Amino acid sequence: MKLSPQQKLHRRYLMARQVAFAGNFAAALPALKEIAGQTADPVLAFRASANVIDILVGESRYEEAFARLNPLLAQLPQMKGHDVRIQGLGVAAQLYTEAGQYDTAVRYADQMIKESTDAPSACRGWLYKSNALFESGSAQLPVDQFRDGTEACKKAGDTLFSLGFQHLLASFDMRQGHLESAIRVLQASYPKVLEAGYPPLISEFEATLAMAYWKRNDLASAAKFANRAVANNANRPYAESTANAYQVLYEVDKKAGDRHGALANLEKYVAAHDGYMSRLSAKALAYQIARQQVLAKKQQIDTLNKQNQILTLQQELNEKAVETSRLHIVLLMLVLASIAFWTYKIKRSQLRFMKLARRDGLTGIFNRQHFVKEAELLLQHCRRSSHGACLVLIDLDHFKIVNDTHGHAVGDRVLRRAVEACQEHLRSTDIFGRLGGEEFGILLPECTLEQAVARAEQIREAITTAATGEDAPGIPISASFGVTVTTRSGYELRQLLIHADEALYQAKREGRNRVRVANRPESA
Repeated sequence: MKLSPQQKLHRRYLMARQVAFAGNFAAALPALKEIAGQTADPVLAFRASANVIDILVGESRYEEAFARLNPLLAQLPQMKGHDVRIQGLGVAAQLYTEAGQYDTAVRYADQMIKESTDAPSACRGWLYKSNALFESGSAQLPVDQFRDGTEACKKAGDTLFSLGFQHLLASFDMRQGHLESAIRVLQASYPKVLEAGYPPLISEFEATLAMAYWKRNDLASAAKFANRAVANNANRPYAESTANAYQVLYEVDKKAGDRHGALANLEKYVAAHDGYMSRLSAKALAYQIARQQVLAKKQQIDTLNKQNQILTLQQELNEKAVETSRLHIVLLMLVLASIAFWTYKIKRSQLRFMKLARRDGLTGIFNRQHFVKEAELLLQHCRRSSHGACLVLIDLDHFKIVNDTHGHAVGDRVLRRAVEACQEHLRSTDIFGRLGGEEFGILLPECTLEQAVARAEQIREAITTAATGEDAPGIPISASFGVTVTTRSGYELRQLLIHADEALYQAKREGRNRVRVANRPESA
């Protein structure tokens, strides 16, 4: 049977989608871009553009994804087909959730739900809406949203979206501490996920199961599912599920006393977590860059319009009296001043977004990515100038109990008070950052080991008294410290982190709330 050009184009689109579904983004992307650029079939071009955005997100090319999203949304009003509109709205809901714009994501998801004429489309809309709520930090779904989403996804059958909704429900259960309920939901859907054969969803189920079993202290099951998640994420080394799986493997080995295995998995966790955090920063920054580019383009158009008005006014000035001319000149100056003011405002916004990408949102200190970058630069300087440096790792004791007992709001206050206690004993040349959760790092340049230990003791005592005061949380807190020095560990940050973590682990084993030094020979 001979196919028409239109049918051949549609077949190429379906084949490219199948390649992308199997995870081979590099092979699928060129074909989908070519189809998106053709004009013979606008609907097929729209579908291909939506698939291109999905793949760009999967490859962490967020700036390009946002650049393609605005033209796609501009075409949306002309798309009349139900499936096409659902696909476009879904891409927007997903991408805005990735960028942390949860209110905008919910608006597009609500539009999907409103326009849905079948259960799979409705389930997809409820999944995107609930995911935006989960990523915003909510502990549970509203009752009506839980009921309606569950009903729609049950009618949808064993689709990827209904299985994804089950994973999301289990994640909400885990956030509330309902481990048994989460494990039941995940285990019930896991065989269906394997049958669906979509690697990213499989690895998310496995990493979440690993975390749930670890929290339940079932180390064998935790390690089994963590290893499966790592294997399924071979092509996604910086996915959140990869980082979570390596964290579980690290904790399992540490609890089992396998120090070599724990250190190996710690290195893999640090690499995966750093990559994941870099992706998060890239998402937020790409959204702000795209937004600033839109504003800059609008400003450019406004500027051209104003310049045309100025030329018109100048022509009129030649025909008017001197007094009227002066008035027009004043108006022109005001217009130019307003253009300069808004240009300045946009530039300031761009600089502010660059600064936010380097800071931890809760405490205001360096995030892990920027801490690693600054620490490596400082260590290079210390090596060249033959100066020593010390690394101090800090981990708040029993912090999970604080969150579970008093809630995350109180836990956030405890973290901020602990950071304030640390900052009182830091110099302007010291580098201070939040490495993740309740763990912090301090790099002290031109500092001996004895001075670093004394500083760590001062900070430890300051943290234990941080629960007192007018705005203090009133909850006893303490911290364990691991210290190492370049004369023992060298100038490579990775080795300093490993040795300091060993010392921190020793402090935890000996009862917490103490400072311990890495026990390394001088030649190590």
